Amino acid sequence: MPAKSRTQMTGEAVRLTDVTKTYGSTTVLHGVDLALEPGELVCLLGPSGCGKTTALRCLAGLEQVTSGSVSIGEEDVTELPVNRRDIGMVFQQYSLFPHLTVAQNVQFGLDMRRLPRPDRRTRVGEMLEVVGLSHLASRFPHELSGGQQQRVALARALVTRPRALLLDEPLSALDAKVRVRLRDEIRAIQTELGMTTVFVTHDQEEALAISDRVAVMEAGRIAQLGTPEELYRRPASAFVADFVGLSNRLDGELAGDRVVVRGETLPLVAAPAESTGVAGARVTAFVRPEHVRLTPTLSSAVNAEDARTATVVSSGFLGAIRRTVVQFADGTTAASQHGADADFRAGDPVQVAFAPEPVTVAPRA
Repeated sequence: MPAKSRTQMTGEAVRLTDVTKTYGSTTVLHGVDLALEPGELVCLLGPSGCGKTTALRCLAGLEQVTSGSVSIGEEDVTELPVNRRDIGMVFQQYSLFPHLTVAQNVQFGLDMRRLPRPDRRTRVGEMLEVVGLSHLASRFPHELSGGQQQRVALARALVTRPRALLLDEPLSALDAKVRVRLRDEIRAIQTELGMTTVFVTHDQEEALAISDRVAVMEAGRIAQLGTPEELYRRPASAFVADFVGLSNRLDGELAGDRVVVRGETLPLVAAPAESTGVAGARVTAFVRPEHVRLTPTLSSAVNAEDARTATVVSSGFLGAIRRTVVQFADGTTAASQHGADADFRAGDPVQVAFAPEPVTVAPRA
């Protein structure tokens, strides 16, 4: 955890209003609306090519919007160049100056602003304290680990006390263990400083772990904007249910405001669309693995007439949990996530049940 400092910052509201971006005949963003409260951290999450980085670049001024507007605080910055938007940016490639020390890299933005030298030294010292690198101030980038270089880039972005911080997949070049540690540190620093932050990532675990809210993007649009809990527990569409977290795709049949899945009736997250809302309509239900419950059975064979009997295909140990895959008589498979103490082996017969948690449905392909 970074040490406390005297550095005070006040993040400002950030807003994209009906932003469209086209390249020739290709439209990358389709009327994107996104509003951040001061001090809020929002992740733009989605697969490659969904438009999340383009949205960030439009916010930064690195791309000119085709239509719509961008504002920071009370100021419309749509027509302002990047150097006049007063924002801090950290990208996947940290782009540190190899010939400058850590302190000199962090001070670079202050040099460009011609702050008095005593103020520069004070700010650099405070920011290096915040990111936990005071003891490395005189080292050069090649003498640092990847995680330490990332912290230098973060300090350089924050030392100018910007109105907002933009992070474009800043942890993707690091190994998994370092990523987890640094994402938590970034969140702690962002919270301490009260900095309004937009964080772009394709890593759903990363987004869920650090965000106040997450904007899931699909084909240039925001498919859903909500807290991590809302996205995971109440996905607004099949795309969100499938992309955020793990889901089993199981055949179901609508029955009023519920869906019947393998003989069990489950509630719906939301009323189905008119095209699929007819009673008896065949749908695909997205069931989370932790809502699939397995019970050992004495029967040595799967009963084709009982839709809830199955055979264990595999079971993997994941530390505190296990993930067990089972196969039903009709060939359908489902994954169950359960406590590590429940040890199933390939070939074990089991009875399958579902927790009565709301599920999202989509027309069956």
